[in-house]
Amino acid sequence: MSIYEEAIAKIQQLPESLVIEVNDFIDFLIIQHNQNKQEQKQSLTQSLDMAETDFSDYLSNE
Repeated sequence: MSIYEEAIAKIQQLPESLVIEVNDFIDFLIIQHNQNKQEQKQSLTQSLDMAETDFSDYLSNE
């Protein structure tokens, strides 16, 4: 049995009121995952931008 099947089997045993809470928690996890993914993407983009910048201004100050 896969982890997905195991989780679904457990959810099917819960009363509807708890399934609503599980569903809300899943939504929270998805939002959190997407935000972390977006932050990682922004961090990578900033790093790439910095790596591609021209350091001539910095070097001329040295």
